[in-house]
Amino acid sequence: MPLPKIVTPTYQLELPSSGKTINYRPFLVKEEKILILALESQDVKEITLAIKSVLKDCILTKGIKVEDLPSFDIEYIFLNIRAKSVSESIELIVTCSDDGETEVPVKIFVDEIKIQKDSNHTTEIKIDDQIVIKMKYPSLNQFIKNNFDFSSQESLSTIEKSFDIISSCIESIFTKDESWASSDCTKKELIEFIESMNTDQFKKIEKFFETMPKLSHTFEVTNPKTKAKSTVTLEGLTSFFG
Repeated sequence: MPLPKIVTPTYQLELPSSGKTINYRPFLVKEEKILILALESQDVKEITLAIKSVLKDCILTKGIKVEDLPSFDIEYIFLNIRAKSVSESIELIVTCSDDGETEVPVKIFVDEIKIQKDSNHTTEIKIDDQIVIKMKYPSLNQFIKNNFDFSSQESLSTIEKSFDIISSCIESIFTKDESWASSDCTKKELIEFIESMNTDQFKKIEKFFETMPKLSHTFEVTNPKTKAKSTVTLEGLTSFFG
């Protein structure tokens, strides 16, 4: 006689980037095993394949391409799938800012963690009177580099990492009369284009990343020694599991 089938619950989640509602399910034990083994390998290719495979399996709505989702969508989905798989709350230790040393345990409920959006954010950046850059959000590969890549960028300087991210997020460059798709340009050409900007122009690019939607949660802690209250803001997936 065959063994009984275990029914896996399904849930709904609204994608922050588009407002579209998707159906998803928790990780299964076999998928957690795949993720753990990939992370233990510290091989970014294995990690990429594992995360892509698991997210594709857990997202039940048809037509969702994980590779095309913005990194903040992926962080939000990953956080919620993990919550339904492991625990609806996350326990962390934070350091009180008033003395910089007292550590306090806190519990954060996942449904309180949202994607914060800045009303001044735009994906079209006017570099000068003629040139406009259309930006796209970091993708699955950048999400993995930011959260799970243990080695590939260790040798790069901060400025090299910044240029690498910026060049990967340029969708197109256009003027009134012409346009250039980033897919038709080499990375070297895109980086040289970035390097040709003046300081004010480069700051406009930086603002895109500073104001882009991000996984964020702000809460208050009280120092048990001084009784002083301070505000803590956590941003990005690693802040909640690091």
